[in-house]
Amino acid sequence: MRRTHLSRAAALAACPALVVGLLLSAAPAQAATGPLPFTAVSSQATTVRGGEFTLTLTLNNPYDTPIQFVYQSIQQTYATSLETGLKFSMTACGTQTNGCSDNVHGGIARYNVPLAPGASSTFTVTYAVAPDSECGAQTRIDFYSYLYYEYDNGLANYSGIVNIPGTQVACA
Repeated sequence: MRRTHLSRAAALAACPALVVGLLLSAAPAQAATGPLPFTAVSSQATTVRGGEFTLTLTLNNPYDTPIQFVYQSIQQTYATSLETGLKFSMTACGTQTNGCSDNVHGGIARYNVPLAPGASSTFTVTYAVAPDSECGAQTRIDFYSYLYYEYDNGLANYSGIVNIPGTQVACA
């Protein structure tokens, strides 16, 4: 009889250890699969030489915890970089409460964070096309963005590359 009693006691003592082990071995929270909760639009589908256009980037928080950290780079596409006579430059970036940091790879968007659940933050970048820039029906300024953000107290994150349509440069 003693032997059965010892087996039960050992099994009962092992249960909490088993539960703790399972909890500790659980993988950290990962981001849900699917598209990034991000939209990007250009103020103009076509911009004439000497004109300007604005990209409006909006990050939405679909989670039940705040987005705490955001890193986003904005760079011209490879096709845009191959346009030899295309000339444009960033003239304005952000708003009064957020802005850009320039680096060797392109602008870095700085969103207002933390971003509460269900909220969104909008960021703008304005570009000017030089009066002597290359132009034509096939001449475009397009961008791509690498977006990385963290939520759920840093336990979960999401990242991806997003194409940002820019503008066609018209000769008008």
